[in-house]
Amino acid sequence: MEEFTKEYVLMWKNWNDFDGKAGIREFWMAFLIHFIVGAVLGAIGGAIPILAVIGSIYGLVALIPFIAVMIRRFHDAGHSGWNVLWWFLLFIGWVIAIIRLIKEPA
Repeated sequence: MEEFTKEYVLMWKNWNDFDGKAGIREFWMAFLIHFIVGAVLGAIGGAIPILAVIGSIYGLVALIPFIAVMIRRFHDAGHSGWNVLWWFLLFIGWVIAIIRLIKEPA
């Protein structure tokens, strides 16, 4: 389990590093665990509405570390960190961003 969560912990440790690089595994494992935690908290919040606040707080707290690891991944793939703005364009922007995020380093 430690190997599985190493990248997620690394995302939290490097929450303020927007200049470095993040490998494919580092980004996608952090993304996967972030998604699973958000889904579980969302399900709990859906079942027990008073606990929905916990999911919202997690989402806000994890926003900056996740954006930081995404920017580092774009840097590693040879793109500008500003490519993170593609996420604001629904569907088409997501496809463009995902294609750039899975690209091997230049």
